[in-house]
Amino acid sequence: MSAYIITVVNVSDPENYAKYSALASVANEQYGGKFIVRGGNPEVLEGAIPYTRVVVNVFDSREQAKKFYNSVEYQAARQHRMGAADFNMMVVDGA
Repeated sequence: MSAYIITVVNVSDPENYAKYSALASVANEQYGGKFIVRGGNPEVLEGAIPYTRVVVNVFDSREQAKKFYNSVEYQAARQHRMGAADFNMMVVDGA
């Protein structure tokens, strides 16, 4: 079953976030992920969602998504993001 990593972000340091994004993109591809939403133009239709950036990537399975997240490559990318964004990420199973 496919799995999706869903991320909501407010970027505070665009320079370091760009470094993170470039490295994370390489890791995402290496582990079989495909971006289906990247940044977007979020418009809240209901409730309060205080984030300006949304990223959704799909993997073949939850296990593969977690391999991506726990990979040496992604964790190295993540170091550039620390302190550069208010960042929340989750993995969910596909329908």
